[in-house]
Amino acid sequence: MRQPSPRARRVAVATVSLVMAAGVAACGPEDSEGKDAKASTGGSTPHKGGTLSVLNANAQQDFDPARLYTSGGGNVPSLVFRTLTTRNRENGAAGAKVVPDLATDTGRANKDATVWTYTLKKGLTYEDGAPITSADIKYGIERSFAPELSGGAPYLRDWLVGAADYQGPYKDKKGLSAIETPDDLTIVFHLNKPEGEFPYLATQTQFTPVPKAKDTGTKYEEHPVSSGPYKVVKNENDGEHLVLERNPHWSAATDDQRKAYPDRIDVTSGLDSSVINQRLSASQGADAAAVTTDTNLGPAELAKVTGDKALAARVGTGHFGYTNYIAFNPKVKPFDDPKVRQAISYAVDRSSVVNAAGGSALAEAATTFLPDQKSFGYTPYDLFPAGASGNAAKAKELLKEAGHPDGITVTLTHSNSKDFETSPEIATALQDALKKAGITVKLQGLEENDYGDKIRNVKTEPGFFLAHWGADWPSGGPFLAPIFDGRQIVKDGANFNTGLLNDESVNDEIDSINKLTDLDEAAKRWGALDKKIAEQALTVPLFHPVYKRLYGKDVKNIVISDWTGVLDISQVAVK
Repeated sequence: MRQPSPRARRVAVATVSLVMAAGVAACGPEDSEGKDAKASTGGSTPHKGGTLSVLNANAQQDFDPARLYTSGGGNVPSLVFRTLTTRNRENGAAGAKVVPDLATDTGRANKDATVWTYTLKKGLTYEDGAPITSADIKYGIERSFAPELSGGAPYLRDWLVGAADYQGPYKDKKGLSAIETPDDLTIVFHLNKPEGEFPYLATQTQFTPVPKAKDTGTKYEEHPVSSGPYKVVKNENDGEHLVLERNPHWSAATDDQRKAYPDRIDVTSGLDSSVINQRLSASQGADAAAVTTDTNLGPAELAKVTGDKALAARVGTGHFGYTNYIAFNPKVKPFDDPKVRQAISYAVDRSSVVNAAGGSALAEAATTFLPDQKSFGYTPYDLFPAGASGNAAKAKELLKEAGHPDGITVTLTHSNSKDFETSPEIATALQDALKKAGITVKLQGLEENDYGDKIRNVKTEPGFFLAHWGADWPSGGPFLAPIFDGRQIVKDGANFNTGLLNDESVNDEIDSINKLTDLDEAAKRWGALDKKIAEQALTVPLFHPVYKRLYGKDVKNIVISDWTGVLDISQVAVK
């Protein structure tokens, strides 16, 4: 996931249209089994029927598969839009795997992973009973290139042969020659370069089939044609109120991922986060069968919940592939000196940062850039060990070696948003810790839009600032490449390679890993690359967020995977 805008983060962590992103999981107040939690059925066997209410802060805008930026197909979107592949709907690490959805498998690659072939399952139909064909998937992808339907993941424009300047089927009737449909059940993709992780990309909603005859352009979001277990019967105020009912032509025989227990899904958005948590806590009336896909418990709310056993039993805990970190621009003094960057790495007090982020229940200290999950290739390392509270003595020693025996004064840029990530609380915690090492930190707080514009522009990027990154899918590739691949440095647009690293050996290793279709082997290589890059001290990993979300007392069958980190509403049942 590109360094998320508020909309993108909503999607990825809620994940996710990104959902969310978008985030790993345990069920209940504590994960007694580490990160491989068991599903909770609330003491009874889940059954079909009833209405599930979804209480959200952010509207499910742009409910068109072309326009959504999701991870694993999203949460609410995945109830309506099926894709070639999807995320495995299981708790913990098992949920980080990619599995077939519309396709019979996760894809068949040629020898160098530049051609991927998929075969559709037989018997797939839309909400009106019409058959789903490979041509519909091709058309759905092509329309995602139309400028008026922009907003989805950008990879296909880069990956597909001849797609860089394609403007969609409304302007170019010929379509994309890089996608072939030799028959109604077969679709073939031709790529510019090896991409062993193409099965992950095929979970994005751009791979949703769209019947050309039913395409209404920008109005399609009002009633997209369902390929999933639910169809849209109401979409008010651009997703502020969304009502889904059963798709009578969906068959569980072709879909082993979505349980589709409730008869109806009612999504209400635009609510204040405190109101959402109050309603879920009280669990009165319809709210007893309610969940949220985008609102976490804050520190104060969590403290209250933790003291109530009944409420604590209704908290879903999850981890999304996401890292909050300090970024350095080595083109700006004194951060051009690796010893200065190392000194700051040693001086950081991660305990105080975690406390500023809401405490250990909501944040886990990080010493690696990759999240602490196997699917990313997590390889433990701590190259500049600061301990729990910082190593001021080592930091002073390095500053002296760098020619700063009396310390230095630097400016830390952060956002003024109260997000407990890049916000004043985190910046102040770092300011206090670095002072002990002789590093005087001046704080520069910016409003969210100004902050984003400043840190993502090569010409204005500061030397020292707070940043974060979340993954489009659970792998090291979309985590490391956008931040450290020198060929992805954007000089006249939004740039995410904050350290402006253009190391040929790093670039070559990224290419080599991308050729691998063995995702376990690729994960190991991503982990080794993470450690290699970290030696240059271009970032200081601070913490990975933990998501704590309440759900209503009548909600059953809680499943939270390592892919999204949040409750999967395709699995829940209500009384």
